[in-house]
Amino acid sequence: MNGVFEGFDDIADLAEGLDDPEPGARIMAVIELTDSADPAALPHLARAIRDPDAGVRLLAAQGLTDFDGPETAEALVGALLDDDQKVRLAAATSLTELKDPEAGTPLIPLLTAPAEFVQVACLNGLKELRRTDALGPAIEALESGSPAVRCAAVGVIGWLQDEAALPALIRAAADTDPAVRRAAVAAFGFSGSDYAEKALIAALRDDDWQVRESAAETLAKSGSPGCAGPLMGALEDDFWQVRLKAVRSLGKLGMRGAAMRIGPMMNMPIPNLRKECAAVLGELAVAESVVFLADHENDSDPDVRKNVRWALERIARGAA
Repeated sequence: MNGVFEGFDDIADLAEGLDDPEPGARIMAVIELTDSADPAALPHLARAIRDPDAGVRLLAAQGLTDFDGPETAEALVGALLDDDQKVRLAAATSLTELKDPEAGTPLIPLLTAPAEFVQVACLNGLKELRRTDALGPAIEALESGSPAVRCAAVGVIGWLQDEAALPALIRAAADTDPAVRRAAVAAFGFSGSDYAEKALIAALRDDDWQVRESAAETLAKSGSPGCAGPLMGALEDDFWQVRLKAVRSLGKLGMRGAAMRIGPMMNMPIPNLRKECAAVLGELAVAESVVFLADHENDSDPDVRKNVRWALERIARGAA
């Protein structure tokens, strides 16, 4: 919401509706308090999230998305154990909208809560807050028996972008759960260290194709010329999604030597893959790749044709 709406009564007057015996009236009070976007409404919404009626609690949990700070976080974590699943989910979603780092203060102690749902919700809420004091508890959460907790913990660690956390991410990249491994591999993007690159290259051989896809993509952010060979190997992956990410990364890293390996891939039956190959061939601007592009000036896919024209023009300008 953008400021207090004109014409609203005093917040205290609106809050009186929360004492009405009819749930419908209390629901209207929650809606009006939320629409006011007035920080003074926050304590009243925090009270509404404990209302006897699940519908009132649900709207309060959803309405708190528009507020921030520790008081908002405290109200939301109180709803994470609500009897109603919709209320619990709404509270968890609203926690992810927090932007004030101070809002993380009530969340960190709950990272060791017995309930898995509470741990995951608090980790997800902490992720974008980038609280450095959450790093230690997040690393400890990697020892959880719950894959969902471990995956959420990797999210917190990745957003903090702390080189000291690399050993923990490397362990997570070898986790038994593929979702945890995918999250860990994606989190390596901030680091240009040899350790991160080695972990990513190893992930290109993971049993799960989505882990390989994530590794191929992340190497463009943290990789060096030394990863060209493994990325070119990924061009032969059984899954076209992995091949596409490998093509894109080779282009971003400016691996001109890959052009002659990418060129024949213009004959692949997947339009998205042909489109990406054409774009990367244009970025690499290797004259020898013109023959592969020229064969697809009349490609059946309009996006491929567009990229082919752009690539041919770019190569021609480079030659001129």
